[in-house]
Amino acid sequence: MRRLARVALLCLGCGLCSLLYACSQLAQSLEQEAPRRRGEPTFPVRRQLSGGGGWRAEAGSPGRRERRPLWPSERCKNMSVSYWNSYWMLPSDVCGMNCFWEAARRYDLVKPSSEKMHLAVVACGERLEETVTMLKSAIIFSVKHLQFHIFAEDPLHRDFKGMLDGLAHQGKFNYTLYPISFPTENAAEWKKLFKPCASQRLFLPLILKDVDSLLYVDTDILFLRPVDDIWSFLKKFNSSQIAAMAPEHEEPRIGWYNRFARHPYYGKTGINSGVMLMNMTRIRRKYFKNDMTTARLRWEEILMPLLKKYKLNITWGDQDLLNIMFSHNPESLFVFPCQWNYRPDHCIYGSNCQEAEKAGIFILHGNRGVYHDDKQPAFQAVYEAIKYYSFGNDLVHSLLLPLELELQKTQHTYCGRIYKVFIKQLTKSIRDIYDRRSKER
Repeated sequence: MRRLARVALLCLGCGLCSLLYACSQLAQSLEQEAPRRRGEPTFPVRRQLSGGGGWRAEAGSPGRRERRPLWPSERCKNMSVSYWNSYWMLPSDVCGMNCFWEAARRYDLVKPSSEKMHLAVVACGERLEETVTMLKSAIIFSVKHLQFHIFAEDPLHRDFKGMLDGLAHQGKFNYTLYPISFPTENAAEWKKLFKPCASQRLFLPLILKDVDSLLYVDTDILFLRPVDDIWSFLKKFNSSQIAAMAPEHEEPRIGWYNRFARHPYYGKTGINSGVMLMNMTRIRRKYFKNDMTTARLRWEEILMPLLKKYKLNITWGDQDLLNIMFSHNPESLFVFPCQWNYRPDHCIYGSNCQEAEKAGIFILHGNRGVYHDDKQPAFQAVYEAIKYYSFGNDLVHSLLLPLELELQKTQHTYCGRIYKVFIKQLTKSIRDIYDRRSKER
């Protein structure tokens, strides 16, 4: 008897859904037919009754206004959408006539593929050329659109604009130039912390209030793999993680923090902040545990007290402050492997980044000025290869092969002995570019 009752209820439910579907289709056909009878355009101009979707006007050519759907209604792209929403209890971004498929997706919004990746950098002093080379490496390999946020001293703005406007592939990126700015009350103290302007990165969540997620990198970074790939780590964050960085060292015997630090630091060997992926919405919302008060403090509340407490004990400025912060909030950090922040320390005492030996270097970090001296010629060779590469030239013959020849000349150094890790991923990235191009033809 119970089985019969369940079957009856199931049939009744299916019949109700079919009826609603039929009503939805009828309403849609009536709406589409009405404009045709009046000779009007057939695009819908009303908002859904549920209020979430809709349309907005955009500036077009003179005397003409185009309309396009607001996100999240793009989720219904290529689907017949009923603007009489018979499924009035569904969220505003759900297409009524596709309720079964939408329910299967559990309303998990997938952002459109055209989403921009936001990358920030801070440049002061003699860092103009180095910064542009870093941005150039991001442009060469990345797939999705890039939005650069460049914080620089005022005298550098004109040169940045000239160099970036002169780059090819301008359709792949946009940029915004910002002045260097610190909280007025303690601006001088923040500016002189470690290197000039370096602590600007600490205030990015407070300055870029409309940016949800951001990849911050130092000026001496080179991408050997698309930014898209490190950006994808955002999807791997669990509910408590707000940022991602790589360890400062893999080998404790040569670690700096575990041997010399006079302040708390993350994990066994600390973290390096030269490549820092941030969910800035979560950062702005989080209350941080600390060793100054039992009360948890927000990002903007914790920075200055930390500096006052530890300024006599920190060596690496803002990176040390981040180590202190995440030492008390370790659950908030996602740690990615060393090949995403490969530095001279990973090879000058012998190779100690096993991930890079297996898959190659994904992001090269030439700290200690190694791009500009002869101490680590392998790092310098990669930097100069990207610096002098011209957009439009063949990547194999103008970048990869000449670089391999230069790297072979560096085998008298520890890093040069494993020169193949410098081109392993680069080779794959270039092959992927040509594969994408061949598919687009």
